[in-house]
Amino acid sequence: MNYYSTRNHNTEFSFSEAVLLGLAPDGGLFLPVSLPKVQLTHQELEKLSFHERVALLIRPFVHDEIPDADLYNIVTEVFNFPVETKTFDDNYSILELFHGPTLAFKDFGARFLARVLSYFVAKRDRKCVILVATSGDTGSAVANAFYGVEGIQVVLLYPKGKVSFIQEQQLTTFDKNITSYEVDGTFDDCQRLVKAAFMDESLMSKYFLTSANSINIARLLPQSVYYVESYLSLHNRFDKLAFSVPSGNLGNLSAGLLARALLQLDCVYTSSLNENCVFEEYLNTGVLNTRPSVETLSNAMDVGNPSNLERISTLFPGEGELQSFIESYHFSDEQTIEAIIEFYNKYNYVIDPHTAVGYLGAKKSIKNGSKAHQIILSTAHPVKFLSVIEKALNISPAIPDRLAVVLKKEKKVVETGKDYESFKANLVRTIQ
Repeated sequence: MNYYSTRNHNTEFSFSEAVLLGLAPDGGLFLPVSLPKVQLTHQELEKLSFHERVALLIRPFVHDEIPDADLYNIVTEVFNFPVETKTFDDNYSILELFHGPTLAFKDFGARFLARVLSYFVAKRDRKCVILVATSGDTGSAVANAFYGVEGIQVVLLYPKGKVSFIQEQQLTTFDKNITSYEVDGTFDDCQRLVKAAFMDESLMSKYFLTSANSINIARLLPQSVYYVESYLSLHNRFDKLAFSVPSGNLGNLSAGLLARALLQLDCVYTSSLNENCVFEEYLNTGVLNTRPSVETLSNAMDVGNPSNLERISTLFPGEGELQSFIESYHFSDEQTIEAIIEFYNKYNYVIDPHTAVGYLGAKKSIKNGSKAHQIILSTAHPVKFLSVIEKALNISPAIPDRLAVVLKKEKKVVETGKDYESFKANLVRTIQ
């Protein structure tokens, strides 16, 4: 399987090249030259073990470069936590994606990427430097996945004052090969700095830089797995299924679209947004109007220029094509708090702000006439937003031990401005 850039369909790259580069040389994002289709029936897939299904789904994308036995070893090593779908009634289920080591869905992509990158880097003679822009959970998942991995150095960029206390502790308490940058700006500024570094020939000629954001194709592939798992667990119970995806940089939604194509899933999607509603406007008008992000309670979705929209629009260029199976709605912080309270009172179940936005999107879809059973992607454990939960529900959920340990550690960061030259100077000092 080869890959092309969203900005140039004529030049092809191998899977390892796409993973190691992260971003295409022309600034585009990588996509497979064709979307493979798994020919097994749902019943045949259900007879396989979880790890057998994962390996089967990912194999077409990596087949030429990672032997089957090595791929199976990778997926059994990285997916050592469950994928659970909880059904509450005829309308709603929640796909719990927070059972990994950092309590967020990013563990799926980050752990797989770490293992695949180390697999390829071991065959090279240059140290690998991974740049990661994060609005919350990506950075900690990547840091945890790559911590102590020989030959790989990780630099995390997060917006100052725009992540929760618990998220910041998860981002800034590593040592060894992990360095955290506190950027005096927004997530969009962090993402812009990372992209600028990849386009800087003086840096790229001297250092081997790559990304672990959802712009990296190896982050998306394993995320498609949990859509399939949830679909298989429910498709015999409900006539039609819909996924409500809390959306920011649109990586999670892109993974869902890959899953839909891979298995020809009979499902639709709701892209549930906070007040950063660029994608909703794009679906409604066909016009991409990027702008500075707005700070909200669902901070991992505070993205005013979603990178993966370039992938989505390339995959589905036809007029009205996306709108045939994707709808999108946005919601305020006030509505988010109301949703947390409503879901707890109705089901005695605590959801974080991102999941609450997903619930609101699913609810709006039903109100607008959808007959599909709504699967809400729960992207983070509610304790990661403890102050929001305590204020909304007047309860204090128990903090898992693996998180409680992090809260006692000392914060260590490199402070930097949002201008590229000051960031570059800091970066060079870090990686030399």
